[in-house]
Amino acid sequence: MKSFNIAEYLFLFSLFSIWFLLIINIALAIGGYIFYFKNHSKKVIKLKEYPTVSILVPAHNEAKVIGRTVESLLLLNYPKDKMELIVINDNSSDNSKEILQEIKDKNKNYNFTIINTDKTSGGKGKSNALNLAYNIAKGEFIAIYDADNTPERNALRYLIETIVPNQELGAVIGKFRTRNKEKNLLTKFINIETLSFQWMAQAGRWQLLKLCTIPGTNFILRRSVMDELGGWDSKAIAEDTEISFRMYKIGYKIKFVPQAVTWEQEPETVKVWIKQRTRWAKGNIYVLMKYIKNILKQGKSRVLFDIYYFFSVYFLFLTSVVISDVLFILSIFKLIEISIPINFWLIWILSYVLFIIEFSISLSMEKGEASLENIFIVALMYFTYSQMWLIVAIKGIIDYIKDVIFKREVKWYKTERF
Repeated sequence: MKSFNIAEYLFLFSLFSIWFLLIINIALAIGGYIFYFKNHSKKVIKLKEYPTVSILVPAHNEAKVIGRTVESLLLLNYPKDKMELIVINDNSSDNSKEILQEIKDKNKNYNFTIINTDKTSGGKGKSNALNLAYNIAKGEFIAIYDADNTPERNALRYLIETIVPNQELGAVIGKFRTRNKEKNLLTKFINIETLSFQWMAQAGRWQLLKLCTIPGTNFILRRSVMDELGGWDSKAIAEDTEISFRMYKIGYKIKFVPQAVTWEQEPETVKVWIKQRTRWAKGNIYVLMKYIKNILKQGKSRVLFDIYYFFSVYFLFLTSVVISDVLFILSIFKLIEISIPINFWLIWILSYVLFIIEFSISLSMEKGEASLENIFIVALMYFTYSQMWLIVAIKGIIDYIKDVIFKREVKWYKTERF
C-alpha cells in the first residue's frame, strides 16, 4: 500500500475542499438562475394600505456621502405619512451634523429625526447606533440603509409589498449595486463579487433551501420580530449575519427581493478594501464562535448550514486555493513530485474553468454585466482577488483573538469614502 508524502496529503486536502465548495456554488448559481427566471418578470402585488416604516441610517463621519443618501431616502416612492427617517449621527468629528440639519430645515414637512451622540453616548459601533434609533422608532417595520446608499425610488415599496402578506418572513432583503464600479480594477472585482454573492448565496440559497443572510443595507425587519429578539447584539460588528442567525433560530425566514435596488460606494483602494473586509471577516468569526458552541444542539437547522457555509467560504476554500497554487508552481519547477494517479493539470484546469463558469452564470442575470471584459476579469480574479481574501481571513482571525484577549470594546470601523 502506497504511503503519501506531505505534499500529496496537502494536494488531496486542497482538491477535496476546492471541489466541494465549487460544486456547492455551482448548485447555488443554478438555483439563483432558476430564481431569476421565476421572479424577474413577476410583479409584486400592491397593497390596499401601507404600514408605517421607520428608516434607520447609522452614520459616523459620513459628510462626503450622507447628504446624497438622506435626499434619496426622502424621495422614496412611499406614503410620506407612513414613513419616518431617523439618522444616527454617531460621534462624528466632521460636519455631518451641519449637513443633516440643513437638509432637515429644508424638508420640514417630512418626519425626519436626527440623533446626535458624543463619545459617551455613542461611538460604540453600528449595532449600538441602530439600537439607539430602534428604541425611539415608531414604525411597524424597520428599514436599514447605510450612509453611502442611494436606493432606487421604488426600493422600499418592493420590500414592504413582499413582507406584509407573508407572516413567515421576519425580514426581506433587497439587492445592492456598485455605484463606482468603473473607477478601477479593484472596484470591477468588487462589482463582480457582490453580484455573484447575491445571485448565488442569496437567490440560490433561497431557491434551494429557503435561506438568505441579511446584508448591511437595504432590508426590512418586522418590528414585532425585533422586539422578540431584543434588538441588535452590541458586541457584533457583523450585526447583519448575527441577526440573521437569531431570526432563523426563532423560526422566521428571510427572503431575497432583487427588484428592490440600492446603489452604494465600494472601496477604491486596496488599503481601504482590506480594512473593510477584515472587519467583515472578524465579525463573522465572532458569529461563528457564538453559535458553534451549540452546534450539536442545532441539529439540521438553517443556522447549522450557514455555520458550515461561512466556515467553508472564509477559511476552507481560501486556504485550499493558496495550497493548490503553491503546489502547482512547485510542481512546474520540479521542486516536488505528486505521484497520485490523478491528472494534476486536468484537475487544476477543470477547477479553474468551474470557477469562471459559476461567476459567469451569476453575471448573466444582470443586464450588461455578462460582457467579455467581465469574463476576463473573472479569470483574473482567481489568481489575484481570491488570494487577497486569504490575507483578510488571517487578519480577521488575529484581530478577533486580540479582541478576546484584551477585551477590546466594539467601535466604529469606518470605511473611507471617496
